[in-house]
Amino acid sequence: MKDYIMALDQGTTSSRCILFDRKGTVISKAQKEVKQIYPKPGWVEQDPKEIWASQYAVLKEAQAARDISSGQILGIGITNQRETTIVWNRYTGEPVYNAIVWQCRRTAGQIEQLCRDGLASYVTSRTGLIPDAYFSAAKISWILDHVPGAREEAEQGNLLFGTVDTWLIWKLTKGRVHVTDYTNASRTMLFDIEKLCWDKKLLNYFRIPESMLPQVRKSSSIYGYTDADLMGAGIPIAGAAGDQQAALFGQCCFEKGEIKNTYGTGCFLLMNTGADRIVSGHGLLTTIAACDGDSIQYALEGSVFAGGSAVQWLRDGMKLFQQSEQSESFARRVKDSNGVYIVPAFSGMGAPYWNPDARGTIVGISRGTLKEHLIRATLESVAYQVRDVIEAMREEAGVALDRLKVDGGASANNFLMQFQADITGSPVYRPDCIETTALGAAYLAGLAVGYWKSKSDIRANWQLNCKFTPNMKSADRDDLLKGWRRAVSCALFWAQEENS
Repeated sequence: MKDYIMALDQGTTSSRCILFDRKGTVISKAQKEVKQIYPKPGWVEQDPKEIWASQYAVLKEAQAARDISSGQILGIGITNQRETTIVWNRYTGEPVYNAIVWQCRRTAGQIEQLCRDGLASYVTSRTGLIPDAYFSAAKISWILDHVPGAREEAEQGNLLFGTVDTWLIWKLTKGRVHVTDYTNASRTMLFDIEKLCWDKKLLNYFRIPESMLPQVRKSSSIYGYTDADLMGAGIPIAGAAGDQQAALFGQCCFEKGEIKNTYGTGCFLLMNTGADRIVSGHGLLTTIAACDGDSIQYALEGSVFAGGSAVQWLRDGMKLFQQSEQSESFARRVKDSNGVYIVPAFSGMGAPYWNPDARGTIVGISRGTLKEHLIRATLESVAYQVRDVIEAMREEAGVALDRLKVDGGASANNFLMQFQADITGSPVYRPDCIETTALGAAYLAGLAVGYWKSKSDIRANWQLNCKFTPNMKSADRDDLLKGWRRAVSCALFWAQEENS
């Protein structure tokens, strides 16, 4: 009877469960959508009970699909949407409010006040983050301030906080374990990533009782065991990591200078910087990387806000094609973008610009512009944005990029991957298994329980699906980049005019 590792992948739009074997092959998987709630413009919530129910449902579905017993599962790894904030009663298990999702902007005013109070540099020096409503700290504070009786309950020690990993572990163990890992803690804007502890000054500023906070452990560790009534056995919960750090681990980026990019709704680039905690001057975030040993590794992270969402805009907003996959064939029908550049700053621009007021811009249109040119320019814009972040990482870390590992849905687009290699000047490596987020969680759990003996075993599983080699002349690359920089300047200039 074969043994497996189970990965629970709780994302922003769905809960998934994937079972892997020792070769890192997907044996069974199930997925269920999770509803988004929008109470007001800019507010995003989810029901914590639905998050748990959907995750438990797909867990059982993935087992049943291949008739896999709980006794065959040697460990469970969890990866999750980061920063999303849940507060619940430690005795009843009832959430006091909906989960406030990472995308929610309701606490932007709190962050502006924090900056006016002179704490911005302190936040960055301790947490590695740029103060933003994106992170958990202000979300917790908002719940305590706006839910009747919540602050009093918290001060009496009756409430618990957790990111989604903490909530799932608490539910799987029926309330016996309240824990998170270093990667998720590092995204709360409350965690000192050098001293590896909750920062008391920030807790005091946000008026968050430390009794609410989970214990913080390394990403590959046996946190506890599933309740037998839920799973039929006490299975070790042995790995946890935020989704992007899990993907970095799943891509086997274990050495300093290795980079992965996940092409999802946005794009998330992470570079392993080893033991070096680099403070960015280019709008990059410093975060803790998922590790299997006792030593801490750090990573630089850059976020591109519009990746796959730009293609969705062409499909759903502009009605230029019916299926996202068609964007590749349309882009190949023309030899270039005919001088057209699109800056998809639908909700501002992320790293390295960090301008929330920038807006989408199309430049270079002529009478000869066709829809194929617009489609091609949009795909190229994703690669340009990724290159901008890579260049910032190169400069910050002082490490040359010898390859870019890619994953996520849009990494299946061969045109985009080839243009990415061309415009970056570095080869792009796409693995056979692009389920790298779930795979990373599985690897962390499997190492903790001895399913895999070492990272060498894991590296042996990584198989190349396709290598995209740069074949663009440097002069052509320089000309294209010059045009991209001019287009970006137009988007940024529009923001300046709007605020003047």
